Amino acid sequence: MAYEWEEIRTSQEIFYYLLEHHELREEDEQTLYRAYTEDEQIQNLVKSQGEAALSSIERYGNVIYLIPGEENHYLGFSKAQLKAVLCRSNGTDRDYYLSQFVILTLLTEFYDGQGSSSKTREYIRVGELQNRISERLKEGVENMGEEEEERSGIAFSSMLEAYEALKSDERGSRTRTTKEGFLHNILVFLQKQGLIEYIEQDEMIKTTRKLDSFMDWNLLNQNNYSRVLKVLGVKENE
Repeated sequence: MAYEWEEIRTSQEIFYYLLEHHELREEDEQTLYRAYTEDEQIQNLVKSQGEAALSSIERYGNVIYLIPGEENHYLGFSKAQLKAVLCRSNGTDRDYYLSQFVILTLLTEFYDGQGSSSKTREYIRVGELQNRISERLKEGVENMGEEEEERSGIAFSSMLEAYEALKSDERGSRTRTTKEGFLHNILVFLQKQGLIEYIEQDEMIKTTRKLDSFMDWNLLNQNNYSRVLKVLGVKENE
């Protein structure tokens, strides 16, 4: 298929904008947004550049997003990079998996994959989230025996040990060796990615429109939602 030079040039401008900002909003850059949404040729070119960069280009509502693939360690994060950011300096694999479990728990507290919108609440308190993490881990250990953990590859007992090894500090310590500090560090990271609003003085967490849009289009897919529930050890009819 032959493309006009202007189409190629515009597609490059759109892709570079996405590389720089990770998203393209209609109200921020109307010309580029309309070029992508109204011209199939340009849209195909942008998507092709995304594929070459191990990423996908998706439009949710009036926002176009650049979403790095799981193996894209340049635009996204590798396991080693995430471990360094989310865990303490001597963090182990179980600390890393615990951090991912925390994020999954946070998502399921806000979204349930049902109805016209997957979002079920407007905010959650940090203390409530901390309690839910503990409850989910204990439920996972109770529901899965050692053999089932090995078969599923989900080590609830190991993650629970890592969580209980963290000290508890009612003064709200930000040290990563405490439960409060470990959770705080994860929440700060998610806020920097534009996924949540973390209001520290009120110990309140809210989701952003970016995360809401992504979850509506992805978590509402029952296959994806079932996978999340399986990781958390939750039965769908709960």
